[in-house]
Amino acid sequence: MFSAPVISCPPVDATAPLTDTRPTAGAARPARPARVLVLGANGRFGRAAVSAFASAGWHVTAQVRRDTATTEAARRQGIEVVLASFADRLPDKPGTGTDQASAPGGSEHVPAATQHEALVQAARQADVIVHALNPDYTQWDSHMPAHTAQVVDLALQGHALLMLPGNVYNFGCELPPVLAESTPFVANTPKARQRITLEAALVQAGRQHGLRSVVIRAGNFLAPAGQGETWLDLGMGRKLAQGVYSRMSSQDVPTAWAWLPDLAQVFVQVAERREVMAGAEQPRHQVLHYAGHTLTDSDFKSALERVLGTRLRIAHFPWWMLRLLAPVAPMFAALVEMRYLSERPHRLDDTRLQALLGHVAPLTPIDACLHAALAKQPVETGQVAIAATRAG
Repeated sequence: MFSAPVISCPPVDATAPLTDTRPTAGAARPARPARVLVLGANGRFGRAAVSAFASAGWHVTAQVRRDTATTEAARRQGIEVVLASFADRLPDKPGTGTDQASAPGGSEHVPAATQHEALVQAARQADVIVHALNPDYTQWDSHMPAHTAQVVDLALQGHALLMLPGNVYNFGCELPPVLAESTPFVANTPKARQRITLEAALVQAGRQHGLRSVVIRAGNFLAPAGQGETWLDLGMGRKLAQGVYSRMSSQDVPTAWAWLPDLAQVFVQVAERREVMAGAEQPRHQVLHYAGHTLTDSDFKSALERVLGTRLRIAHFPWWMLRLLAPVAPMFAALVEMRYLSERPHRLDDTRLQALLGHVAPLTPIDACLHAALAKQPVETGQVAIAATRAG
């Protein structure tokens, strides 16, 4: 894979101004629907992206590793589904014994997604590729470099804009309270180093091969029920059925959160402005921040009480237990490593995103988000039946 700086590395040219120079109303429209290829379409963000692009009238191709009830339903809705896998590790270069996943320039020799012709064809036809692959949290170090190299190769098969959902890990464990596109990266945690390396690979692919890419950075995910576990499931809401709110932080600090359907809508709206981002004066790699919700523990508790229709008792999240089990449970170790995100106040500044869109970014009220997120949560007698009152 491409070599990458990992210390105090801000996004290259990420804050170049964007000016909307799209044709005025009445200009000729393309004869065919725009096409998007969503990689990792069975994942949390992948599902949201497929739904959002399809609802906006795009031709959607969804890459998945295996058929599920979800993919069958997608086919019935006109989504093109491609079954293909990405290698979790790359083979050694012949005669060198060097793993391509960490070798500079290694992606030039990597087959795109195991040479799956249908996937390569979809990439060549795509206007946009959404990189929603997300390996298990405990396997980022080994799997993410290989996935990145293969996705870059796949994107270079055509002329698509490569879009990646980013997170705040890049800013390290002492992240400042306001995060802008110009905020320096600090590689003082393993997850920070891994994400910095990923984004640096996109920068280098733009410089060396002309790849156009954009990272849209957001806070912790909140997802509709049935679309994967989030901190709401694993943390704050783990004991809601017993009328208990699990407080994640020792102090009531504001932190950044993104409702996945909102973030997916942002991806669509940015994708529809891809001609603006492809202007001659624009950098090949760009970064945008999506503010989403900025919420304290108290905000979450109050919103959950409104949604559930009952008062909640407070208990502290058992970080001590995760630390105790971390030596034998890699996932617990990974979660403890990221505890600082609940202790450090932070929010994302999305001024640049709003300037590109020409309006405020999508933001579903937090109560409506929690209605949808808790649709399948069991509740005690006397609490509001969430499944019957969910928003939408």
